[in-house]
Amino acid sequence: MLLQGILPVLPTPYGDDGAVDPVAMRALIEFAIGAGVQGMVFPGFASEVEALSDDERISLMRVVVEANAGRVQLIAGASAATIEAVVRFGREALDLGIRYLMIQAPKEAGTQADEVTAFFRAIADQLPGMEIVLQNAPLPRGSDLDPETLLTVVSNVPAITYVKGETLPSGPAISVLQANPPPHLAGIIGGGGARYVIDEYERGACGTMPALELADLHVQLDRAWRSGDKVRARNLYSRSLPLLLLQAVYRMHLTKHVLTRRGVIDTTIVRAKGPKPDAMAIRDIDSWLAEAADIFTLAPIAQRVGEPA
Repeated sequence: MLLQGILPVLPTPYGDDGAVDPVAMRALIEFAIGAGVQGMVFPGFASEVEALSDDERISLMRVVVEANAGRVQLIAGASAATIEAVVRFGREALDLGIRYLMIQAPKEAGTQADEVTAFFRAIADQLPGMEIVLQNAPLPRGSDLDPETLLTVVSNVPAITYVKGETLPSGPAISVLQANPPPHLAGIIGGGGARYVIDEYERGACGTMPALELADLHVQLDRAWRSGDKVRARNLYSRSLPLLLLQAVYRMHLTKHVLTRRGVIDTTIVRAKGPKPDAMAIRDIDSWLAEAADIFTLAPIAQRVGEPA
């Protein structure tokens, strides 16, 4: 099966005690699959991966595999600061039956084509049979590889079968890769929270990896696009933008707030650093969420607009 369509990055749920909550993780997976997603990613930036211990990361990946039970494709996030750590996470994923690894080259690997190529070749050599989704994230978190460097790296590492393009603007890199794709490149996947998904799809992206909270809306958008109904796809995109623009600021706080409003999880605890919405921002988020409620196909909003979560 190829990777395509809506492939959300699962958030990490926490209980009231701040510990990871495997029961809530199962609820998130059922929500995603019920929405009709074609695959799921864990862990990624939207999973607060940098705030997870190695044991938490691995234990939750096992929960994801068990709860998914082979229903949709899984992509394991394996990014780490060293080749050794990436390979360790990759072997864990392989043991769980996952074939796709999403990996970002760390800054320590450099930004020159030969340096990044050497990094990915070393990983591919130690994980034969795995397919790599090269995550090209923007600064300051990512390496922000330019399109030509990205094309060179992908061309020289056959194990890289997908690219997740998140540098801004994301469109030109997609066009460069699409213009002269290496034969082993199966597709280019959009990122950036699906804030640029129409442009990415117009340029040939095969899917996108947004956060989870609007999964049913994003699935409808993707299906409309693939069926040729671009008018409906663009309308759904426009309806999503107010929330996605707020998500760009509040990140996991918004994701978890919306998921509690939609009755999927019970807590909004976030470990990752970043601005937390105040009471006025919450009212704004709730207002836009209520305006989009008629589009949702799953999990009705749990509380009235403005009511504390």
